[in-house]
Amino acid sequence: MRRYTIEENNINIVFDVNSENEVKLLHFSCLPFSDKDITSSDGTQAFRPLELMISGFDKPGERQGVKYIQTGPGYRLKFLNLLDYKNHVGRKIELLTCDPTTNINVESHYQFFGNLPIVKCWTVVKNNSHQKYTLEYVSSFAITGIEKEGLLNPEKKLELWIPHNSWQREINWKKYKFSELGISEVQPRETRHSSNKIGVGNTGNWSTKEYLPLAVLRNIETNSSLFWQIEHNGSWYWEISDQDGHYYLKLSGPSEIYDHWTKTLEPGDNFISVPVSVGSCIGHFDDVFSVLTKYRRKIRRPNRDNIELPIIFNDYMNCLFGNPTEEIEIKLIDLAASLGCEYYCIDCGWYAENEWWDEVGEWLPSKKRFPSGLVKLMDYIRDKGMIPGLWLEIEVVGIHSPIVKKLPDDWFFVRHNKRVYDRSRFQLDFRNPEVRTFADEIIDRLVCEYKVGYIKMDYNIEPGIGTELNADSFGDGLLQHERAYLQWLDSLFDKYPDLVIENCSSGGLRMDYAMLSRHSIQSTSDQENYIMNSTIAVNAPSALTPEQAAVWSYPLASSNLETVAFNVINSILLRVHQSGQIDQLTIEGFNLLREGLTYYKSIRKDIRKSVPYWPVSISYFEDPWACLGERIPHENKEYLAVFRRNSLNDTLLIPLVHLKNKDIEVKCAYPKSFKCSLKWNKWSGMLSVSLPEKISARLIEISY
Repeated sequence: MRRYTIEENNINIVFDVNSENEVKLLHFSCLPFSDKDITSSDGTQAFRPLELMISGFDKPGERQGVKYIQTGPGYRLKFLNLLDYKNHVGRKIELLTCDPTTNINVESHYQFFGNLPIVKCWTVVKNNSHQKYTLEYVSSFAITGIEKEGLLNPEKKLELWIPHNSWQREINWKKYKFSELGISEVQPRETRHSSNKIGVGNTGNWSTKEYLPLAVLRNIETNSSLFWQIEHNGSWYWEISDQDGHYYLKLSGPSEIYDHWTKTLEPGDNFISVPVSVGSCIGHFDDVFSVLTKYRRKIRRPNRDNIELPIIFNDYMNCLFGNPTEEIEIKLIDLAASLGCEYYCIDCGWYAENEWWDEVGEWLPSKKRFPSGLVKLMDYIRDKGMIPGLWLEIEVVGIHSPIVKKLPDDWFFVRHNKRVYDRSRFQLDFRNPEVRTFADEIIDRLVCEYKVGYIKMDYNIEPGIGTELNADSFGDGLLQHERAYLQWLDSLFDKYPDLVIENCSSGGLRMDYAMLSRHSIQSTSDQENYIMNSTIAVNAPSALTPEQAAVWSYPLASSNLETVAFNVINSILLRVHQSGQIDQLTIEGFNLLREGLTYYKSIRKDIRKSVPYWPVSISYFEDPWACLGERIPHENKEYLAVFRRNSLNDTLLIPLVHLKNKDIEVKCAYPKSFKCSLKWNKWSGMLSVSLPEKISARLIEISY
């Protein structure tokens, strides 16, 4: 038996190669490894580092249902080599295996990043045979024994945190015991197995319409967390269940069972799986998302937008709602400039003579809405010191678009010989070079002719399982399209590196780090209620970096001064997406809004390097209070956004354990003139915040 022990960035990885030349991944954790923790009656049989399912091969062991274990020929893979070297990113491990029966070779990649306790993983399958094989499932990462540290029963020590996601209810974290999700302890620990599983995923192009592609598994007994993030803009899946006395975790992109995906490999072909990132650290939420925030910054495209953090005015939310006209835009442009906004984006409808929803696709300005011409309006925005922007939904063509009947079927997703039709739109297929050329021409026109520097790139349909054209399966067509779309984005940013393109998908329904490794800014929600929006704002840094998280500030005509401030504070530690009925605010309300935006400009240099924390808890929509903290590394400075939401109690006690026994200075930074009682007890590490109004918010600065 050979053992390979890797210790890097506080992550311990242990591979064993047994007498049958089978390789096992025994350990992936921030905690040390002990052979005594492997309690299965079958030893390490289940501890396979990957799963590979190919059509026509038996799964010889006990699978208990449709769990992705005992895959064939995954169970037959033999060890070839383990490469260990450093590249420009960090340490790199490559596990090489093969199936001697099929002559399929597999590479399992583990890429470390700097000094962070996180590893990016993916799998490469190569067909070195003389016949074709069809893939049904390929894991990007697999680990067994996720429960093995500690003495307590898994039901007592493990918490699984899953971020639910939906329209206007994004980033909604829930905590579960395994038993609450269908996996109960009803067998002896050393032999337990069942047909149940915890399976979370997405099918289709709206990658985060039900869940975000990440999760946290916390071990209360050992105070450690295992966490993962799937970095894909389409179908993805992760699974937890039991096998041979232990619990396992499998991460992947699409599969046949859940996503109608198969991929046929001809001789000499290879397939690269969807990338995933897996980390482990001592601690829980704050510690996990400190790591993920730093990692997300490392994998993101370098860009000016995430350094400068300009303020965007967008005319949609609680403002024009897709009905722009030249007259009202001029009025709003003047007001936005007076507020100190730096981008001005005209949202949907600028191209539509009638209905904005189903006329998308040609992207020529409406003469009815802009009788003086759109170019003149763009010039007016620039004359006011702002950079103009436009809304775009480039992946679809509406059923009433002037061009829809002129385009051939091979420009679109097709299933059963019919164009895929969803919500009055057809889905363009970015595998087609003519489609990409068409998209390039649109962007060139917006940038070169209209002088646009900002694009709100929206996406409002769900084309489902994929397309049958030029594909081995529906899911294969979808995966190819998604990868082609990312390549198109890359080419676009190569051509226009300073062009800001917001990632939007009915708010946050495509909020993944395939997209966010390219886009500098993400719409987090279409939530129209500012109180509900504060939960999304507080939770946003768990899903993406603070400087990428665009959150609406939209005071209404009926707003009093407290609700104006509340709206500003929703976005003030993130990215300001200003909108609302600013033309109907009182003078006092308008000045208060301007005060907030001016203050934002003074702290945004800190936001771009901040690390989030949640001193009270992650936020839930029904909570009477909410709180988001951001630490500024190496500067002895922190910020707290505190929200009172109809609480009967006017005081919130905020535990700042990391500041216990320290003398600190605490002040209300915005709004400066509003009542706010702050009391710091350094002996208990507790900050008392009292707000007089039932609906109110404050931005607090802490220095020490």
